[in-house]
Amino acid sequence: MSRLENHCWSCSCSPKAEIKHSSGAKWFASRAEEMMSIITTVLSSAYGSLHDVRTANLIRRGLVLFTVGVFLALVLNLLQIQRNVTLFPEEVMATLFSSAWWIPPCCGTGAAVIGLLYPCLDSHLGEPHKFKREWASVMRCIAVFVGINHASVKLDFDNNVQLSLTLAALSLGLWWTFDRSRSGFGLGITTAFLATVITQLLVYNGVYQYTSPDFLYVRSWLPCIFFSGGVTVGNIGRQLAMGGIEKPHMD
Repeated sequence: MSRLENHCWSCSCSPKAEIKHSSGAKWFASRAEEMMSIITTVLSSAYGSLHDVRTANLIRRGLVLFTVGVFLALVLNLLQIQRNVTLFPEEVMATLFSSAWWIPPCCGTGAAVIGLLYPCLDSHLGEPHKFKREWASVMRCIAVFVGINHASVKLDFDNNVQLSLTLAALSLGLWWTFDRSRSGFGLGITTAFLATVITQLLVYNGVYQYTSPDFLYVRSWLPCIFFSGGVTVGNIGRQLAMGGIEKPHMD
């Protein structure tokens, strides 16, 4: 009789235990699902905020590089016009700063593209540039670049070949002094090639012309100017990508 009572007691309690265990598992699963939903929402919000910050930072750097490119184009192009290195039609010369209106925005756009490409290429190659990463070095690089442009219209040589070789040596010296990276050298060469081809096409179509052309329709030293300009703008872009943090020299 006692066995029968124990059997009935165990049978009557087991369904309740199973129901209690099942309800506890459901509660735990709902809580886990709720926590996962919260974590997913937080991560999505953080990713969206990070994406917005990166986009805003990219736009800011692009605008700064565009402004630098416009300023350098106005100053350096005006210098070449005053020295009669480049000749524009008379109706163009009556415009602002005695220069073609489309040159500053084109140079500004090119500077923004090049300046943004340099840190991206460094990151892609896994070779972060750490050589002379400080604003003082960048400003000296800009000064040397302006000096190279000034020398291209001020120095007098017996022929353009000597001037071109001199400017090529100065441009390589600028890269070696302020850059020394493979990505910087490669992008500088690419910039010089593409910019020279575009200039050849513009001169060929009569948009403007160079006095005493000795390299098809342009001067032979022009690729050197584009190369040094690409390295200079690239250094500005790298420094902007750092957020202005000063780094010690790593010669």
